[in-house]
Amino acid sequence: MKRISRLSIACLAALLAAVMPSGEALGQVKYGDLHFGAAWQMHSPFSGDFADKLSGWGMGFDVAYDITPRWTVGGFFNFHTNHKYVERQTLVIGPTQALTTDQQRSYYQLPFGASAGYTLWDNAHFRPYVGAKVGAMYSKATTYYGTGGVYDKSWGFYVSPEVGAVIYPAAGKRFGFKIAGYYSYATNQTATLDSSIEGQSGAGFRVGVVF
Repeated sequence: MKRISRLSIACLAALLAAVMPSGEALGQVKYGDLHFGAAWQMHSPFSGDFADKLSGWGMGFDVAYDITPRWTVGGFFNFHTNHKYVERQTLVIGPTQALTTDQQRSYYQLPFGASAGYTLWDNAHFRPYVGAKVGAMYSKATTYYGTGGVYDKSWGFYVSPEVGAVIYPAAGKRFGFKIAGYYSYATNQTATLDSSIEGQSGAGFRVGVVF
């Protein structure tokens, strides 16, 4: 066991030595190369009418690394919930079954994955950019009625082009404000009671900070 432990430590040390940059390279890495962001978002679904109301129940988080003065790569995850109230009606849910009730529908989305962006021009105070996010999305569609409810979960592919700008109040500082508009599409499929979602598209905007 001791030999195995020593061998594992030696292998880990060799791996770290191989992937870590040299002292000269570390000296060239700038403090501002790595950025983090957090934003509040508004989102409106386009496809289907399960939960199609504009909603501000969402947030987005990003990490980005500057590989060149204009190009960045990184990762993201967002979450959002849209809602819709459906007035009392009679639903046929089977050959011999019917349900008379109102409905409160909620559609929860959690996309995450990789991101890339390109700065259109590099200014000390204002940096407009275009970018895209690609990854997976977890979703949960829930219908509440009476004293109960039904839900359906799914996974799908997610893609989202984005255009926005970062505004730096003080030149040369890391802290800034970010505003962005986006379109998104996911392949998720869910169904509850008399409603179903066959792919989910939408658009919205985000307002937040970067540092």
